[in-house]
Amino acid sequence: MEENQEFEKEKKTILIVDDEKPIVDILVYNLQKEGYNTLEANDGISAVDIAFEKKPDLILLDIMLPKLDGLAVCKKIRHTLNVPILMLSAKDEEIDKILGLELGADDYVTKPFSVRELMARIKANLRKAEVASSVKVEEKEKRAVAANEITVGDLSLDLDKFEVKVRGEIIDLTLREFEVLKYLASQPGQVVTREILLEKVWGYEYYGDIRTVDVTVRRIREKIEKDTSNPKILITKRGVGYYIAEK
Repeated sequence: MEENQEFEKEKKTILIVDDEKPIVDILVYNLQKEGYNTLEANDGISAVDIAFEKKPDLILLDIMLPKLDGLAVCKKIRHTLNVPILMLSAKDEEIDKILGLELGADDYVTKPFSVRELMARIKANLRKAEVASSVKVEEKEKRAVAANEITVGDLSLDLDKFEVKVRGEIIDLTLREFEVLKYLASQPGQVVTREILLEKVWGYEYYGDIRTVDVTVRRIREKIEKDTSNPKILITKRGVGYYIAEK
């Protein structure tokens, strides 16, 4: 009995937010089959309440919701909780995807979606969040003699504090944005393809939309560059990928 209770504690909990019952039923069935606990919300307001009360490990969030739309829900939750959020969109419009990511979503999936693809995305995002969480705990526990930093020109990353500075000013980045910068800054001057970034930062080996990378890079640029139309730190190699300029 105690072993079963322990197993229940270890199971990840996923909050499904969608007002379409058939979709919720499909997600509940497949997630529970994969060993996850599930919570359900059918409108935006109850989604926020449940998220704050239950603190799920990941949220599947539809954009079109009654009472409060998914983008507003994402913004409210992101202010308080650092939980992976995957947006579900019935519309294959770039603006929805960009807005979702800019408000703090980690990823998006367009309806109708492949259950297999969605499960792969969920696993990848949970794995990434778990790794980041364990790294924070390890770094707190150990007392580093030397500062764990990466500095390239005006850009400085403190890997212990998950802190980024540009010309000495602290920049507020999401965890995903930090991970992208960290991966690029650890090999300055080296052009990295979108596919490699998707694999190394998001954890996707097959699934995933490379536009997710472009949107995230654009958001980083808005925060670290003086002129986004003429970037000096995070550079695009047209047709290939991105790199951090060596200075």
